[in-house]
Amino acid sequence: MKKIIYRKLLSDCFIFFLLSLFSLSVIIWVFQAVNYLDLIIDDGRDFKVYLGYSFLNFPKIITKIFPFAIFFSFTYVLSQYELNNNLLIFWSFGISKIKLVNFFLVVSVVATIISILLNAYLVPKVQDIAKSLIRNSNINVFENFIKTKVFNDAIKGLTVYIEKKNENGDLKNIYLKKQSSPDQFQITYAKQGFFKKNFETQILVLLNGETISSNGINVTNFSFSQTDYNLSNLESNTSTYIKTQELLTKDLFGCIFYLTKFEKIQIKNFRVENCRNDNLQNIYRELYKRIISPLFVPVLIMISLLLIMKSKERINYSKYRITIFLFGFIVIIFSETVLRFISNSFFQNLKFIAIPISLVILFYLFYIYKLQFINLKK
Repeated sequence: MKKIIYRKLLSDCFIFFLLSLFSLSVIIWVFQAVNYLDLIIDDGRDFKVYLGYSFLNFPKIITKIFPFAIFFSFTYVLSQYELNNNLLIFWSFGISKIKLVNFFLVVSVVATIISILLNAYLVPKVQDIAKSLIRNSNINVFENFIKTKVFNDAIKGLTVYIEKKNENGDLKNIYLKKQSSPDQFQITYAKQGFFKKNFETQILVLLNGETISSNGINVTNFSFSQTDYNLSNLESNTSTYIKTQELLTKDLFGCIFYLTKFEKIQIKNFRVENCRNDNLQNIYRELYKRIISPLFVPVLIMISLLLIMKSKERINYSKYRITIFLFGFIVIIFSETVLRFISNSFFQNLKFIAIPISLVILFYLFYIYKLQFINLKK
């Protein structure tokens, strides 16, 4: 019977956790996906690239919401159990409060492992795949990013200016500057133009214009009544640099061992483009977010268990619930704020690793003292 009760409580917490996690994540993802429209509008990317990039950022949102969702879920469910007298069933069947604490402590360890796996493995892998979509995609929606009376430099080495653009897509007074080096450039001016597709290649047809070319020594120019400007194989100015947050966890550890010259452990073939001492602090911060920050999950669950310490019959029970919720919210903010104090020294960062572990131990000792020693004195 006790197993059924435990299973029912865990099931309620888990279901509510999933509902809150995914509902909040979807809301944030929708707002974020709107911002990603710039990939199409301003950068000329294909709609498939936009969809793929947007969906691949969903796991990152989940990991951000994970601590709050788990704290909110456990706090809400335990609160409802108390208000509906369901916790009385626990006590009447001989389940002591300290046993319930032990049960949730085990659950919190499992939740922490899941959170670490998401942060340390899944999210970096997915972020790398998402950035690969941008790196490996071409600009193929030129009409979207070209705006009138604005110098558009979304394409690498190419500046585009168009004075007017009508509803049919016809362009007027077009200026194109293609620069391969400081001394080598090509400037093209045309009175009119329009886009056309030749199989998979997109071409800008220019009418009544002139082209001026310079190779650093000689300058040439020629006039034309019509010419085709090939827009294939153009690269975007969007950064394709691999950021620290997109690197695999093993690569970050490999960089640390390399920079600190830790000879006992060496990871071969690690991929960190900016593996330098001046970037060591950012690497430690990223590892904190992936491995240390999830250790606050047991702390948050221990805080939610404070709800079993007082009965709803007590005066100011509502204020007590609000205080617990605010306390947990402050801990979540604190876990994110600690990130700013991470330094480039491994030994100085050890104290931040000890914070969540120490808090869990203190909370557990508090429950033992309150629920066992005090009861023995009575």
